[in-house]
Amino acid sequence: MFKIDIALRSVLDITPELLMKNGIKGLLLDLDNTLTTHDNPRPADGVLDWIALMKSENIMMVIVSNNHHERVKPFADMLGLDFVCEGKKPLSSGFDRAAQRMGLPFSQLAVVGDQIYTDVLGANLKRVKCIFVFPIEHEKKGFLKFKRKIEKPFLPKKLYTDRSGEK
Repeated sequence: MFKIDIALRSVLDITPELLMKNGIKGLLLDLDNTLTTHDNPRPADGVLDWIALMKSENIMMVIVSNNHHERVKPFADMLGLDFVCEGKKPLSSGFDRAAQRMGLPFSQLAVVGDQIYTDVLGANLKRVKCIFVFPIEHEKKGFLKFKRKIEKPFLPKKLYTDRSGEK
């Protein structure tokens, strides 16, 4: 249920070559703590350049977030990406809508996110490849802080390396 296909430090470590090797043509991207910190209206350092690189390599991307329209739309607009808000992850409806918009089969998609119980579980329930990225910053209060503690047993122990040992 918590199988991670590829674990990386950051979304910025996802390369077109890595995606090509794994048959991935589209990314279902989480927003908070994957592309930026929680409630931050600006992308994390490097994200705009990374998005531009992915677009230049014809990698399709849709943000799939459990957040509300008011949070997701301005952020997605800034990145020039389509989005699904209130995605209800780990349930499949948000992933289904995003895949339909991209016109790609799930066999060519990967879920990218930082949370075990939403992103990873959702990818596994949908039988989609999962790229886990560690959160940009750990939450300091509330339910998310609690959730981070109970995720620990399921976190990847090693980062992805290809056969040559490169990250």
